[in-house]
Amino acid sequence: MGGLGAPEIILIIIAILILFGGKKIPELMKGLGKGMKEFKDAQNGESNTGSTTTSTEEKPKV
Repeated sequence: MGGLGAPEIILIIIAILILFGGKKIPELMKGLGKGMKEFKDAQNGESNTGSTTTSTEEKPKV
């Protein structure tokens, strides 16, 4: 009743390859890495997105 062993991890990797294919994996990993970096930056209170938000945002005129 431990954690994930080598056979389980290999099975998961094979299932991911079957579901997404080899060409899609690098894109998924890039997106995952980017998301993890943004999450860590948000936890540290840092924002490297370059966008500035203000409390006086313009509201669309109707």
